[in-house]
Order: sequence, then C-alpha cells, then structure tokens
Amino acid sequence: MHREPFLKLLAEYEGRHPEESDVVDRFRYFVSAHPDCFERSLQIGHLTGSAWVVNAAGDAVLLTHHRKLNIWVQPGGHADGETDILGVALKEADEETGLKPIEAISDAIFDLDIHEIPARKEDPAHFHYDVRFALQHSGDGRYAISEESHDLAWVSLDQLAEYTNEDSIVRMKKKFRATT
Repeated sequence: MHREPFLKLLAEYEGRHPEESDVVDRFRYFVSAHPDCFERSLQIGHLTGSAWVVNAAGDAVLLTHHRKLNIWVQPGGHADGETDILGVALKEADEETGLKPIEAISDAIFDLDIHEIPARKEDPAHFHYDVRFALQHSGDGRYAISEESHDLAWVSLDQLAEYTNEDSIVRMKKKFRATT
C-alpha cells in the first residue's frame, strides 16, 4: 500500500517518457518485489531522492562535489523509510546546500537513474534507484557546504562538461532545456 503513490508517479513518468520504459520497468519490478525498497538497510539497493536545482533564471544548476564518490553530481540522498520521494529530494537539497528558498518546479518525476555504488567499509556494493525532481531556487544563490561535500558550485548549463560528463547529468540538462 505504501508503494502505490510512488508506482503511480512511475506510471505518469512512463507516459511522458515512453522511450525510457526499460528503466521504468526496472524500477517497477524493484519496488514491487521489495516492500522495504525505501530503506537503506535493503543491501542490494534502495530508493534515493535527488534534486536538479536550478537558479531563478534557469540557466545554471547547483552541483555538489560528493565527498564519498569524489565526483560532481546533483544533491540527493537516502529515503530512510520516507515514502514521499519528492519530500526526500527537497530535504536532501536543503541539508546539502542550505539554499533558501527551494521549491519543486513540479511534483512529477523529472528523471530516473539506476547506478551502482561501490563497496565502502562495511557497506557492500549496491544500487541506488535514484528518483530526481526539478527544483528551483529563487533567492540570492548563497549556499552552505555540508559535510557530505567537498564543494558546491553553480554551473552554467553551457559549461556542465567542465564539471562532469556523467550520462545522467547530460540527460537532465537536455530534459530541462526541452521544458524551458
């Protein structure tokens, strides 16, 4: 029952992005097969919520230089049992950036990605079923670097390649530009 709202969001996403039906099917299967899919304790993988945070003009995105992974990515993190995955993305964006205000551009899923997280200390390699939402910051752009990051940076959409060539970041840039 607690998974039904998320499965509905997945179906809506698939309706907007039929070309991504393979990844939607993988999400749907994972969520349906694992009642504890929102829990970090599910060692094979778990749902995470991420934030594609753009500035008020919509021409720059805030990236974090992730401390553990040592790459530039969007803010995000574990659901830790929370089934409102948009709420997770908003909370993680707030905790990792300190930006005020941040609000959802839409409550619809913006992007989906499944990626492997390497083994680290006592944590085995596992998958993050990452659900991304488009958020916007309408303030002055000042952020606070959290303990989860080496750095944060507002990156012009035209200069993303100087920070990362991660396929999912490039895909989100294309999706965002297609909607603006």
